[in-house]
Amino acid sequence: MIDYIKGKVVQLTPAFVTIETNGIGYFVNISLTTFSRLEGANEAKILVHEVIREDAHLLFGFADKEERDIFRLLISVSGVGAATARMMLSSLSPGEIEKAIVGGDVNLLKGVKGIGSKTAERIIVDLKDKLGKQAGTGEIFSFSDNTRREEALSALIMLGFAKGAVAKVLDKILREEHNLTVEEMIKRALKNL
Repeated sequence: MIDYIKGKVVQLTPAFVTIETNGIGYFVNISLTTFSRLEGANEAKILVHEVIREDAHLLFGFADKEERDIFRLLISVSGVGAATARMMLSSLSPGEIEKAIVGGDVNLLKGVKGIGSKTAERIIVDLKDKLGKQAGTGEIFSFSDNTRREEALSALIMLGFAKGAVAKVLDKILREEHNLTVEEMIKRALKNL
């Protein structure tokens, strides 16, 4: 599996980039977001997701890890292929897609060409929990906050509380105060559940 390609930008269009490295030119499909980041660059490092099918070997390239991570989450949803995920990333930024999924904004996702109501709803249902580790505002908690949050979440689920309700309460608590211990988070959450 190819992780990234670093080399000379031979050709750049809104749909693809050709990167030459060691005498080999790689044709890499990209989104408009990546295109705008690469414009004017002579050299580039492109993070890659490789799709190997019976009839083709395709490379999809990304300017940063966040965009590639969102792409990989999107293609994990039934009915969302690589072309659709790339179209979404051309229409919306990775942050906007995350916010739409976490916030359950079907209309924003439906606004992307090729995405209907059912597909938008399926994307939200399938990915909301995966992206639920982030605050609804799109703010990502620091690693230590996330670890403590996960421990508190696990403990409260073991006590019989619903995961969705617990996650919302913990996110609210962490937005108000970041430096809580696991015990303090659990105690505060119990008061709000």
